[in-house]
Amino acid sequence: MTVRTTRRAFLSAATMMAAALAATACGSPQDTATGGGDSAAPVKVGLVYSQSGALASYGKQYIEGFKAGLDFATKGTGKVGDRKIELTEVDDAGDPAKAVSAAKDLIGKGTKIIAGSTASGVALQVAPIAAQNKVLFISGPAATDAVTGANKYTFRSGRQSYQDVVTAKSFIGDPAGKKVVVFAQDGAFGDANEAAVKTVIGGAGATVSSVRAPASATEFTPFASQIKAAKPDLLFVAWAGTTAPAMWQTLDQQGVLSSTTVVTGLDIRASWPTFGAAGAKISFLSHYFDGASDTEASKALKAKVNTIDLFHPDGFAAAQMVVRAAQEGGDDVDKMVTALEGWSFDGVKGKMTIRAADHALLQPMFQAKLTGSGTAFTATAQKSLTGDETAPPAVAMKG
Repeated sequence: MTVRTTRRAFLSAATMMAAALAATACGSPQDTATGGGDSAAPVKVGLVYSQSGALASYGKQYIEGFKAGLDFATKGTGKVGDRKIELTEVDDAGDPAKAVSAAKDLIGKGTKIIAGSTASGVALQVAPIAAQNKVLFISGPAATDAVTGANKYTFRSGRQSYQDVVTAKSFIGDPAGKKVVVFAQDGAFGDANEAAVKTVIGGAGATVSSVRAPASATEFTPFASQIKAAKPDLLFVAWAGTTAPAMWQTLDQQGVLSSTTVVTGLDIRASWPTFGAAGAKISFLSHYFDGASDTEASKALKAKVNTIDLFHPDGFAAAQMVVRAAQEGGDDVDKMVTALEGWSFDGVKGKMTIRAADHALLQPMFQAKLTGSGTAFTATAQKSLTGDETAPPAVAMKG
């Protein structure tokens, strides 16, 4: 998988529990926004996300999506009833300590809704603060599974790790009796990816092995030979770093890409040139890309940002959830929580459902292909998986 997406995408799949719980209740964030509480006071919303740092590009997409979603959900008014939604943006730079400090400062100023968290490490530190102070927290692009079920005050507006892994599994149908190889770098990053694939795909009946390379490797022919010799039904690639172009070129030149189904994650558009000529030969699991859906929400988002990228939908959904919480809960955070639990709404990706039991966000995921090359790559959806098909196992609410 490409830089950063996989790093977050598979860190905690091994911790997931079995049993799924369906969610009910339908509605639209564009339904009549009455907004309880002090009708003269604004609804204060704190957005703590990465404006700088390693994930700044993700944060930029998130905030653009949020503002487009707020416009959509409030029909251009920026209000819930007569109450203006007042946004305060804070840069956490991907640093959990900065995020916690910002969240505490916002809460001290009367903010009852916090959203953002571009990075998983940030989300896991802010979630307990929400519970301790009984404020609503809606995590953003952070994909760690541990956000789901963290506590009754914590929700998420993006997908989680398990949904990525299940999408990867969908490329080989029934995994029973299939051979899967994970190609990853040595170290914690590779360990986490291998463990996740063994848990989710191996747990469904596949035999999972791995080919590991030093993070410093620059010559990939020996590893390509090992992969070909294993004759896998599926090769799952989890790779991060500047050596990715050379790695993909070698797999292509050595015939690996033409000998089996090769799956990795589709990151933001800026990363697509990394694949080079190999891009058109890879199967991608995808959270979202421009054109993956044709919903009213996606049309509204596209009108605002022109080209939708990976994390725009997470911001858009967060805004829809904020409006829902404010219009139904007023200033009562427990009522906000109740209003979100079990709620289904039409998001950028399609039907989204917040599972009441653990606040998992059930949502469509996509199989994708790239055509073209370099900066001229175009992504197209090969298959859409429903929220039910990619639903993570329900977990017990921790707090």
